[in-house]
Amino acid sequence: MERMGSLMSGRIFSSTIPVVLGILGALIANFPVSFLGNLVPPPLLSFMPLYFWAIVRPDLMTPFWAFMLGLLEDFLSGGPPGVWAASYLAAYAFVDNQRDMLAGLSGVGALVGFGVAALTACASAYVIVDIYHWRLQPLAPSMAELAITVIEYTAAVFVLGAIHRRVVGPLRSEF
Repeated sequence: MERMGSLMSGRIFSSTIPVVLGILGALIANFPVSFLGNLVPPPLLSFMPLYFWAIVRPDLMTPFWAFMLGLLEDFLSGGPPGVWAASYLAAYAFVDNQRDMLAGLSGVGALVGFGVAALTACASAYVIVDIYHWRLQPLAPSMAELAITVIEYTAAVFVLGAIHRRVVGPLRSEF
């Protein structure tokens, strides 16, 4: 009976890790201190765990959590409400439709897959903000945000993979 209790607590703990990492990503990316003097836009750190677990374990990163992470990003970034929530849902829909293809990619192909998903999120946000303000916004900040997000994903994917292999995966497969 005790083993069953620890097994259940381990499963609950492991199921919260992807969302907690997304929340931490949003908090870190929108921390009001810039070490580079705002020369480089903050990456979409909350999008990285969303993408990773939407491919690896979609049962742990559902569209509900994609919406909530986007809403948190909206709240913390100070932009118009709902922009990143809708953009993360658009990117999640892309990943959900192309999951088999994206999961089969490795190396540079996997990075390109992430780049296309991030492009979906950034392009959706760009279009929504254009509609919200009823004029075209400068494209450079969105492209810079996309570029820094893809560049930083190359390091983040190793951390996310290690967390998945060492914590999430073993705690979820005890049976």
